[in-house]
Amino acid sequence: MARYRGPLLTRSMADALHAARAAGQPVLRGSFDLGRSEAEAALDTDGWTLHGAHYPWPGELKDRTLYWFDGVEFSAASRFAGALIKLVPTEWGAPTFEIDGIKMLPTAKLSPVEDARRKVELVQPRGKRLLDTCGGLGYFAACALEQGAAQILSFEKNPSVHWLRGLNPWSPDPDSAEAAGRLELRQGDVSLAIADLPEAGFDAALHDPPRFGIAGELYSQAFYDQLARVLKPGGRLFHYTGAPNRLTSGRDVPREVARRLDKAGFKAELALDGVLAVRAADRRR
Repeated sequence: MARYRGPLLTRSMADALHAARAAGQPVLRGSFDLGRSEAEAALDTDGWTLHGAHYPWPGELKDRTLYWFDGVEFSAASRFAGALIKLVPTEWGAPTFEIDGIKMLPTAKLSPVEDARRKVELVQPRGKRLLDTCGGLGYFAACALEQGAAQILSFEKNPSVHWLRGLNPWSPDPDSAEAAGRLELRQGDVSLAIADLPEAGFDAALHDPPRFGIAGELYSQAFYDQLARVLKPGGRLFHYTGAPNRLTSGRDVPREVARRLDKAGFKAELALDGVLAVRAADRRR
């Protein structure tokens, strides 16, 4: 879909609109883009006007759901295509997303954007060409652009996630002035596409795969060998693993990942909630 430029509503913002209407206020000032900016909505009997466009009064909205204007009414930012995928508001402004109720980004202690920023800093992106393997909502790419990456190639397999990115004002727009042509977003399966990427074509990589049980191929030795192939010697990789409970899973996924990366030709160590690895000069040490 084309980039959505209209308002995004949470239940609390819809409640604020209705309360202002009941109080007879002519305008309501607030954020209609999840904290990216503030604007004034002019209220009238039939609805409200924002940035020159008129919208109807929203109906009853649910918690933990974002709503966009589909041209007729405010609809949930969700869709079902083999799995239920939805944008979910957070207290930080920037939303997370869920697939069949499983939260894809950490949000308990800090904004998902700030979380991404800390991880991107580990690969030192300034002036570098980056591979972003599993783009998601694009927060890694947004932070890499912010930190001066020269070029980013980002893959996202799920077409529904691409649709969510078009709705989300926190997702980077490859066509924006801020991106300045530095971000290329492709819809595709990086586990297959990586074989066609050039050897030593990237200075750094960010790997944020779904959990192992969903996408085991993105934790495989074969994939790590390909990551080593496409990274230049000295190239830095951050691999998100999360911290699955060893007592319930019976596995230490971060250390398993570090061992496989070492075998592929990296020097790997645990960092934040994942693994930081540096491509050795000799891949087969």
